[in-house]
Amino acid sequence: MNLRPYKTLLKPASDEFIVNKSRFIGYGCPCETEEAALQFLSDIRTKHKDATHNCYAYIIGPNMGVMRYSDDGEPGGTAGMPIIEVMKARGVTNCAVVVTRYFGGILLGAGGLVRAYSQGAAVALNACGVGTIYPTARYLIEVGYPLLNRMDYFLKDEPVIVEDKAFTDVITYTMLMKTEDEEGFLRRLTNMSEGSLEPLRYEELYYPWSE
Repeated sequence: MNLRPYKTLLKPASDEFIVNKSRFIGYGCPCETEEAALQFLSDIRTKHKDATHNCYAYIIGPNMGVMRYSDDGEPGGTAGMPIIEVMKARGVTNCAVVVTRYFGGILLGAGGLVRAYSQGAAVALNACGVGTIYPTARYLIEVGYPLLNRMDYFLKDEPVIVEDKAFTDVITYTMLMKTEDEEGFLRRLTNMSEGSLEPLRYEELYYPWSE
């Protein structure tokens, strides 16, 4: 895996707020392709087909090679551009943001719209959470019961995510670690267990690690 780490959203989520009686709903979603981003936009438009506007932006590619946005009928530069600027400021890619507006009867003006759509993007990103995609390895490690407490204490300070602990005749840990952390972790694990543990590396993947 030679892909450099990049930031994206951890999960689909949304949040909303009111500005001068207009309701704004910010939606975000991780999307690995432009087709996925457009499908997400289509889903939100269908869900909110009665909304006044569904303005959006998406950035695709580890190097942010694809950037698209739309004001969806709002005055030019007051919606799509502020959304994508918030995304660029957070450094996220492979994701899409849609800010839905239900007009409340009070005009916000260009400056008010820019602020509202920027806030819509910000609340969407905060709801989704931002993480960094790293090349990651998944391991299985079988641990005997006499080593259980020592293993748990050891893992508290290690850069790993324990996904599962299965208790049978031994305890089987399923865990994730960044590939850049593997060498050091395995060395410390060997020292801790005096060479008695044999980790099984069985998968390599790209995984979003929380900021």
